[in-house]
This record gives sequence, C-alpha cells and structure tokens, in this order.
Amino acid sequence: MKDPTTLNRLYGRRSGHKLRAGQAELVEQLLPAISVPEQGPVTAESLFGYDRPLHFEIGFGSGEHLAYRADMLPDHGFIGCEPFLNGVVGALGHVRDQRLANIRLHMGNALEVLARIPDGSLSFVYLLHPDPWPKLRHAKRRMMNKGPVDVISAKLKPGGEFRFGTDHPVYLRWALMVMKDRSDFEWLAHEPKDFLTRPGGWPETRYEAKARRKAHEVWYFRYRKL
Repeated sequence: MKDPTTLNRLYGRRSGHKLRAGQAELVEQLLPAISVPEQGPVTAESLFGYDRPLHFEIGFGSGEHLAYRADMLPDHGFIGCEPFLNGVVGALGHVRDQRLANIRLHMGNALEVLARIPDGSLSFVYLLHPDPWPKLRHAKRRMMNKGPVDVISAKLKPGGEFRFGTDHPVYLRWALMVMKDRSDFEWLAHEPKDFLTRPGGWPETRYEAKARRKAHEVWYFRYRKL
C-alpha cells in the first residue's frame, strides 16, 4: 500500500476569524494536554492507559458529533482530526464544558494519524459532511476515494462500522461509485429510508441543520467491515 499520508493532502484554509482570549487559552493549555502524540503507535493504551473500543472521526467540524458520541459512550475512546483551527477550538469547548476525558484531538491531516494506528484497531470511523470538492478536476482531493477508504478499511476491526454522511448530490454519487464494488464492506441498508433517516446515536450537527434550512436532502450511510 502507498504511504497513506500521501493519499490525501490538506487543501484550503487552516484558520478563520481571530481567536478570543478564552479560545486562545484553550488552544494553549487544553489542546496540548489532549493532543494525539506526535510519534509512535496510536493505540487505546497509549492514549488512555488501557484497552477500550476506539472511534475515529475525520474532519469533526466544531465537534458536536464527536462530543455527543463521547458523552454517550464514556468507556470508549475517541480520536478526532480536524485541520481547521476554529473547529478545533469548538471541540475543545465541548471537552471542557462536558468534562470529556475520553477524547484526543489532532489538528491536521487525519491520514497521518490513521497511518500510525495498528490495523484492525478501530470500532467506528466517521466521515460526516466532508468537503465535496464538486469540480471534477478536484475529485482526487475527496476523502472518499479508493486510497483513503483502503486505509479506513485496514484500520477497522471485523464488524467495525464506517459512517458517512453528506448533503451534496455530487459527492453522494461519487461515494456510491467508490463503495459499490468493494468486497470488504457491507452496506447496512435494505431500503431507501435506511439512508434517508438519521440512525440512532447520530446527532444533528450545526452543519446538517444549516443544510436542511437550505432545503438540502441529507444522506446517511453505514458500512460494516467484513
């Protein structure tokens, strides 16, 4: 397999509006305390001190979904990766306010962290509303491509679940094309309502609510690793 860190470079901006004093304090004090270590294998033991089911979210936005899942499953460990500074600040606020001790964050490329996770270690991987890069010439930038999905598949344990959500019809068609011929995943849908209805334990994020206000349809996909 190619080095997964070369499969999906980071594109676009890394920060937005200037941080307020309290937000800057979160970045300076809390982020170092809960960041994924820069080197070495990324395991439940190295992050939390003992073995536990591991979840991994790629591009967590402002962290609503990550915090919801971590609060619901306090005995599980959660790794969230997000290159956008203001999104990381949002997640840090959830960690502080909800006293979530089972979250670790990486501000940067998720594939760099995935590469350091032993194969067959993850119980869940989440990819919710990724940047669609709707122009065809930018299709190689999409996280939903063969290379990154190969990595996700390798890191999931048998029976683990890959959850994907989008409100963009171009990305929807692309993702269906990427996943339709894979023999390593079982699509957990039997009829249209299964991917048109948000599953239990999958909260509505601010991004999704914004999409619905724009009258966008939202699609939810669950795949089981075989």
